[in-house]
Amino acid sequence: MNSTPVPQPPRWVKSTYSAGEGQCVEWAPGHARATGEFLVRDSKNPDGPRLTLGRGAFTGLVELAKRHG
Repeated sequence: MNSTPVPQPPRWVKSTYSAGEGQCVEWAPGHARATGEFLVRDSKNPDGPRLTLGRGAFTGLVELAKRHG
């Protein structure tokens, strides 16, 4: 019998660049380490859509947040 491991749901972490006024972006660092895919979602809508970014796009998003916070 061949068993395939059941993927764990991502553990979401609020961005340190979120304004703290309900405008929070969350990401899943464990998923990024395991797969190289950077998942990003709106904390107000945890069951809504999420972005899947590559390393370069995620880096650009972080830089944008730093500049325009």
